[in-house]
Amino acid sequence: MSDTTPEQQAAWSLSQWLEYLEQIHHRPIDMGLDRVRAVAQRMDLLSPSGTVFIVAGTNGKGSTVRYLEVICQQAGFTTGTYTSPHLIDYRERVRVNGAELDDAAHAKAFFAVERARGEISLTYFEFGTLAALFLLQQQPIDVLVLEIGLGGRLDAVNIIDGDVAIVTSVGIDHIEFLGPDREGIGFEKAGVYRTGKPAICGDPQPPKRLVEQATAISANLLLCEQDFHVTESADHFTFHGPQGIWDELPYPSLPLVNASTALAALQSSGLAIHINSVRQGLRMATLPGRMEQIREEPTVLLDVGHNPHATTYIAAELVRRFPDRRIVAVCAMLRDKEHADTLKPLCPLVSEWYLGSIEGPRGYAAADLRKALPEGADVTLAVDVEHAFTQAIRAVSTNDVVLCFGSFLTVAAIHKIQP
Repeated sequence: MSDTTPEQQAAWSLSQWLEYLEQIHHRPIDMGLDRVRAVAQRMDLLSPSGTVFIVAGTNGKGSTVRYLEVICQQAGFTTGTYTSPHLIDYRERVRVNGAELDDAAHAKAFFAVERARGEISLTYFEFGTLAALFLLQQQPIDVLVLEIGLGGRLDAVNIIDGDVAIVTSVGIDHIEFLGPDREGIGFEKAGVYRTGKPAICGDPQPPKRLVEQATAISANLLLCEQDFHVTESADHFTFHGPQGIWDELPYPSLPLVNASTALAALQSSGLAIHINSVRQGLRMATLPGRMEQIREEPTVLLDVGHNPHATTYIAAELVRRFPDRRIVAVCAMLRDKEHADTLKPLCPLVSEWYLGSIEGPRGYAAADLRKALPEGADVTLAVDVEHAFTQAIRAVSTNDVVLCFGSFLTVAAIHKIQP
């Protein structure tokens, strides 16, 4: 592909572009903004139109993006969103009013980035981010919601200045890039905040360095449980926000804490959002791979959770929703995760474990993952996620709950065999 002419590249399919992106940079993750900003300047992508939300955080980014997207759509705004990674299809990453764009549009965007970058080397994610900004620039967008890929300060998405910046939560993940503790990670994520702009933090225990960074740059920091919170009743909740109270709100299917964070961002944005749009958006917001139920008898749940913060939430949800049901887990994880700490919150709840291997440079063998579980755990090893899931389904009863988690790749593999 390196000897391909521009004329040939102009005719490439989306799959050809994705194959090309996998091999053009010397490493898959290369933190820093200079290269990607330089190309964005050439393409005039640094000042998108509309109200821009930037969403960072260890967990909760996807559901927060979805809340913002759907509520704004219900309020009559045209939305554009960029998220990552995708579950099944690359086109999931860019949506306009909730709809994916076609292969040809993505291929055209990749070609535009390729022509603009010249000799500047870009990673897969940087290339994709620029292509997404190019695609969304072609649309009459009122509200743009951009999800940070990793960290915040040095993530490619952070070349864009958000009108409202959000850190949903701060947990331990990607320690080789962000550091081994919440304070350092909090500082990295606070890099999305901007001077004089609303800076939302949805973590009820914000790291000191996050707060210090927001204060140092004079961002308008709004903290969960201090500047906004929810009160709950049997069949609805009330949001107490920086600009007032929204009451009689329906409970959403996605995490309530992320709904609160999204509502704080919306109230801080200056957008005209009627409470009826909020209510309807909360009812409609769903997201694949977030405690997603794909089957009954047995109940099968899929969750992309892959760190301790995520599995702590999953464990609480299992106790709340299935207090008297037997839990069986299907799990596969990547090599660079905190395996033991991630599995620990679920160990008291799970009766049987079915572990699958993931192939590739970041893959992790089921036999190695087994070492993260207690010695006496009931464990079955499988060659891959598909076999682990199939074995679990054959072994359980119709009243059991099968939880499948550990990675986006884990959920994607099960989606392919259990559509």
